[in-house]
Amino acid sequence: MQTVSQTSAIAYEPASGACDEAFDESGSPRPHYRALIDALDEVDLHDLVQRVAHDLRSRGASFRSADGIADFRVDPIPRLIEAEEWAQIERGIAQRVRALNAFLADVYGERRIVAEGRVPERVIETAVHYEPWMRDVPVAHGVYAGAVGLDLVRDGDGVLRVLEDNVRTPSGWTYLLAARDVLDERLPDAATHIDVHSVADIVERLGDALRAAAPEGVDDPQVAVLTDGNANSAFWEHEGIARQLDIPIVTLAELEVHGGRLHARGERGLRPIDVLYRRTGEDRLQDEDGKPTVWGEALLDPLRTGRLGMFNAFGAGVADDKLTHAYVPAMIEFYLGEAPVLPSVETFDLADPDALEAVVGQLDQMVVKERSGEGGYGVTICGRAPRGELDLLLVDLQRRPADFIAQRLVSLSTHPTVTEGRLEPRHIDLRPFVLQSGEDVHVVPGGLTRVAFGEGALMVNSSQNGGGKDTWVLR
Repeated sequence: MQTVSQTSAIAYEPASGACDEAFDESGSPRPHYRALIDALDEVDLHDLVQRVAHDLRSRGASFRSADGIADFRVDPIPRLIEAEEWAQIERGIAQRVRALNAFLADVYGERRIVAEGRVPERVIETAVHYEPWMRDVPVAHGVYAGAVGLDLVRDGDGVLRVLEDNVRTPSGWTYLLAARDVLDERLPDAATHIDVHSVADIVERLGDALRAAAPEGVDDPQVAVLTDGNANSAFWEHEGIARQLDIPIVTLAELEVHGGRLHARGERGLRPIDVLYRRTGEDRLQDEDGKPTVWGEALLDPLRTGRLGMFNAFGAGVADDKLTHAYVPAMIEFYLGEAPVLPSVETFDLADPDALEAVVGQLDQMVVKERSGEGGYGVTICGRAPRGELDLLLVDLQRRPADFIAQRLVSLSTHPTVTEGRLEPRHIDLRPFVLQSGEDVHVVPGGLTRVAFGEGALMVNSSQNGGGKDTWVLR
């Protein structure tokens, strides 16, 4: 039996065992949601979903998964974050990104954090995206990861925690903009008049950060988006960023080095490139035999000579590694001399025998992840997994524990989401976006809330039947 709130005609029953972002336990809207819920009272929710989907499809908003190209799905009920809470989130995100970039500079430099015993060297050396040839290669302002997207979750006690750090090639920028544009057009006026922070300058700020990554002495840099083509899951975004910034989008096959400088072939011949915005999936500099890949052969020399800027740099994926996440609080303390503003979800390094024993002893409370997994793949929610799957997992954990990490299961918060024309709770996370250029760190207000559309589902990735919600930071 659904509960009807005292201030709204909308019926809604929060899920048990999870913190609901918009409604309290009695079914009444939280104070900062009342204006939005009231504005939705007279709206045909089923029709709203259809119109939003149509608008997104007309914009071509899509992603590629193992099943092929699919429309990007946006639920029309935005998530609201109060100004005071956002101020703390913003501080915590900026702090974390500064520490991650300091760590990456240290990884490819002196490795002070290893020498001081705060991070085991194996964490670096065994990371899938560690690039040993990047040691001592110049990187503009020492910023290896200029664009970062974190994953935040709110636990059952209402505490926001960092679940993962997406440092290598985070996606979602243009999906966020598409969601905001469509909802501005489709939500009732009373909702769109709520005073929230704008995200309209995202692409402009990205352009500024890209130009700031240029080699020293280049005043008017030529910038391009480096993609591996429409096989990439976020190729729609690559095209959108290039179009909005009026810069070329190039593949490796279009790049050549002449006179020590990188050039891109196009209809008008060769044009010099000073900065590449790396958005590629497969792009290692060396293969398993230690020989240069096609990426290394094409790009390493201009990088080494300081004639090419890369945004985000090769090798930044060390900080993307799920094992590295376990040590980020130590990085914040080591590099910044500060306590973390945002707590992390408790993460276990299973190469440590004591940690492995502790995890196996409470497996039903754990989520086990492959270190190099992406897109929600390689994840086992142990309390929901069949016995046979757990038995196979335990064998793997005993044979190759260093290939996995474990995190304590978090009961993700829920948010009212349109399901068959009515509002039902669905689990969400938050992907805020960050740009670092030199010492300047800009956190985009809100970011993209990701939602798991299946009842009780915890996987919010688009490739796992997830989608997005607009995120409004209130003024």
